[in-house]
Amino acid sequence: MSGKKRASPGTDTEKNPLEGVELSDEDAQKLQDIQRQIERTELLLERRGHQALLPVHEKRRAIVKTIPKFWPIALMNHPLISFQAQHSIDRVALSYLEDLWVTRDPKEPRCFTIELYFKSNPYFTDSVLKKEYKYVLPAAAAVEKPDEDGLTPSMLDFSWSRDVQPSATKINWKDPENALTKMHPRVEEEDEEESDMPAEAGSFFNFFEIASDPFDIGTTLANEVFADATDYFLGNVPSDELDSDEEESEDEDDDAEEIDLEKPRSKKQKKE
Repeated sequence: MSGKKRASPGTDTEKNPLEGVELSDEDAQKLQDIQRQIERTELLLERRGHQALLPVHEKRRAIVKTIPKFWPIALMNHPLISFQAQHSIDRVALSYLEDLWVTRDPKEPRCFTIELYFKSNPYFTDSVLKKEYKYVLPAAAAVEKPDEDGLTPSMLDFSWSRDVQPSATKINWKDPENALTKMHPRVEEEDEEESDMPAEAGSFFNFFEIASDPFDIGTTLANEVFADATDYFLGNVPSDELDSDEEESEDEDDDAEEIDLEKPRSKKQKKE
């Protein structure tokens, strides 16, 4: 029996209908213009959103101050922060945390200052540890005039790596020889060309004493933990995040239980 063999679907005999689509210069410009408007609107909404949330966050601040270990628990229920505070002595030090606050730059809300407030503890004398992510105006901004909403072209071309300068804060350790950042220093990668990430993160408190933030702890604290603090405290985060975090820190469960940072996990619920 003979006959002509059919071409299989997807063979070269069938022309891809998505190939050969051309974009005119006029249409390309229209797309760029509308994208610019979208980015401008999103930036305005973000700024107004932070302004509207400020009084609500202040109310929450007053409430959580009456709840023991609210912020240490919220921090440890975030997988990145929990991993960065993997040394048990870091977790003990963080158990003295009483308050966490984020202040946004009024002109550039994507930049902020993080403040961690501690009660008296055996490790350092500071009552507040602060890290600022300062907005550094690009050179082009010197001749720009803000529009009616206070926005400039440079703000729409915002680049975190170019326009933000993180600060470092010296911690006043009670026993400098046993400072947590000395016991567990950040170890840089020997071959920086292969990776710009440290070989070892070391103590969580390196986040304050070293300006660079390669693990994005600052943006995680400001945009995730602070924004959704109640959910993190109650464990109302995707279960896979908490489960993976629990697996990674199985060998430190005893230490975590000792300082009682895991207790509210019994209330864990999956967000609808």
